[in-house]
Amino acid sequence: MTSVEIPLVIDKEAVGSLHFPDEDVLSEPEEIQNRNYELKRALQLGNNDHVKMKIVFEDAEGLKKVETTIWAVTDKCVILKHSATIPIKRIREIKI
Repeated sequence: MTSVEIPLVIDKEAVGSLHFPDEDVLSEPEEIQNRNYELKRALQLGNNDHVKMKIVFEDAEGLKKVETTIWAVTDKCVILKHSATIPIKRIREIKI
């Protein structure tokens, strides 16, 4: 039987205090391409319709999930409210 890791749900205000390793959590090119597509889509939905996204990511301690609006996306990170950032390499998935 395979164990499924369940992400710890955190408040968006807690993101700024997390530590993120440098490694990418995704290894397959298709997964990385899909993540980039979903980030662009999430940014548009956040800016145009103020839709909150569920972002599943990994910090140094394990899997986390936050529900928030994405304010901006740079080459390296996602910017949330109050200037909290999540490195793109640490994001596993984005869901509406």
